[in-house]
Parts: sequence; structure tokens; C-alpha cells
Amino acid sequence: MPYVFLSFAIVVEVLATSLLKSTEGFSRPLPSVVCLVCYGASFYLLAKALQQGLHVGIGYAIWSGVGTALIVVIGVLFLHQAVNLPTVLGIAMIVGGVVVLNTTGAH
Repeated sequence: MPYVFLSFAIVVEVLATSLLKSTEGFSRPLPSVVCLVCYGASFYLLAKALQQGLHVGIGYAIWSGVGTALIVVIGVLFLHQAVNLPTVLGIAMIVGGVVVLNTTGAH
């Protein structure tokens, strides 16, 4: 069950981060409120995952790593950001780090 909460936390955090540009520095009320509500929901869901027994180091590593990787993909697909070798290598290192944390018994 903790991974279900964590998965939803990641999706909501990615949604919030995707909305940041549309807030125009939090000067537009509707996207700003939606963005902040999504961030709050994401932290709540992350806390629920931790409450369900997920260790904070593992939970945060997955939450931030997968969220970062998804934001890069969204940036490339929808915000016309360039893909280059350093970007691909950076994402691969993030994903690799999350895999190492989950497979080495660090929990």
C-alpha cells in the first residue's frame, strides 16, 4: 500500500511542477491555486506512504527521482526542451540511484 500512495504523490507532484510556468510567478490565481493544492496533496500522499511503513530515505529518493525524470520527459514532449547526451545521462543516473537504493537492502 505505501507504493500506491507514493505513486499518486509522484503523479500529483509532477502535475504541480508542470503547472509552475502557467502560474507566471504565482501572479495568475487559478493556476497558482491548483499548483499549490497539488503540491500540498503530494506532500500529504508522501506522508501517508511513510506512515504505511515506507522508509523516508527510500520514499524521498523515489519521489524526487521519478518526479524529476518525468518532468524532463514532459519538458521534452510538451515544452519543446532539447534532449542532449548530458540530459539523458543525468536521468539515467537518477534512475540508477533509485534502483541501487531499492536493491541494496538500504531499507
